[in-house]
Amino acid sequence: MAQTLFYIIVAIVVADFLFERLLDYLNTTRWSDRLPGELQGIYNADEYKKSQQYLKVNHKFQMLTSTVSFLALLAMLLFGGFAWLDETVRQWTTNPIWMTLLFFGVLGLASDLLSTPFDIYDTFVIEEKFGFNKTTPKTYILDKLKGWLLGAVIGGGIMALIVWIYESTGQWFWLVAWGAVTFFTVFMTMFYSDLIVPLFNKQTPLEEGELRDAIEKFAEKVGFRLKNIYVIDGSKRSTKANAYFTGLGPKKRIVLYDTLIADHTTDELVAVLAHEIGHYKKKHTLTGTILGIIQTGIILYILSLFIGNPLLSQALGAHEGSFHMGLLAFGMLYSPISTVLGILMNMLSRKNEFAADRFAAVNFNGKSLKEALKKLSVKNLSNLRPHPAVVFVHYSHPPLLQRLKAIDQTIAEKQ
Repeated sequence: MAQTLFYIIVAIVVADFLFERLLDYLNTTRWSDRLPGELQGIYNADEYKKSQQYLKVNHKFQMLTSTVSFLALLAMLLFGGFAWLDETVRQWTTNPIWMTLLFFGVLGLASDLLSTPFDIYDTFVIEEKFGFNKTTPKTYILDKLKGWLLGAVIGGGIMALIVWIYESTGQWFWLVAWGAVTFFTVFMTMFYSDLIVPLFNKQTPLEEGELRDAIEKFAEKVGFRLKNIYVIDGSKRSTKANAYFTGLGPKKRIVLYDTLIADHTTDELVAVLAHEIGHYKKKHTLTGTILGIIQTGIILYILSLFIGNPLLSQALGAHEGSFHMGLLAFGMLYSPISTVLGILMNMLSRKNEFAADRFAAVNFNGKSLKEALKKLSVKNLSNLRPHPAVVFVHYSHPPLLQRLKAIDQTIAEKQ
């Protein structure tokens, strides 16, 4: 039975890799050397040519990195690498919490070290070539060290807590763990911008002036209590622009990238924020949090049914069962279900994006929102003609052309 599970795991890993490469290929069929008619008025010929070059370079690079990751994982499975690591950590400690922390700590560090050369090339060669990179070597190194520290403290702390709950609560493991993870999720949703973001970026309140007055005027119009409007120094790492809404209740805040402010008019910025406020008014943020919590509970319940079975660990070559080996095997076996759930969540997310666009167009200015979305897409060299299959599987936001068409329909209905 363990051997059968092993073959199933290998089959899932191979199928997932091939499926992703198929999606990559489908996207390449949408490339064009000439500016397509539907993109005229968004890209000019030179900008479009640059965007196609960016897509092609990133495609080749992604093919390389994904292949290396796939071969590394396949080698660990076929040559018993996970079993070897399991035996090694058992020589260091027999405490289940420390075994789990050491096991995943070594795997995480090895994975990060393997990917770092590729990440450096992506940041300092590809992104630099196309004019995006603003990250200095010092910032990159500091980010890496901070990431390791956060992973050890937060990731390690959560993992230790879950193993302790598993060892202490028996059949109620999934329920107690669900409660702990839910508390952490809500806490981080509320305080992420206060605790984590400042470690990497500087956030400053939006200064008094035309933009702040316009934002506050719109927020008051739609009944949105807003005290926290921040500007983040995104230009510290990249020229790409963005804006996002975060937090719950009194801790909610809107964050604008300084690169976004530099490239857009006041009306365009307010339109972008109207979209973000639309998510809140339509309860997308709250619904997403609740759905995430429910999904976590289901995963933990299913995990609790199988984690104690030594066959999971034996499928990866271990001689005896353990929480960490069982969790790793379960994660691989659960991957197809995770893919399906991810597709469903992306479908809901795309629907919510249309709804937030409609909110902005109805309550503020659809034309300004269209111009903002166009500028963002061109500046970020976005792929405006992705293959429908790729959109269906991976896109949390609808492609730009679909959004523009929907906004036009809303404008026509409003008139």
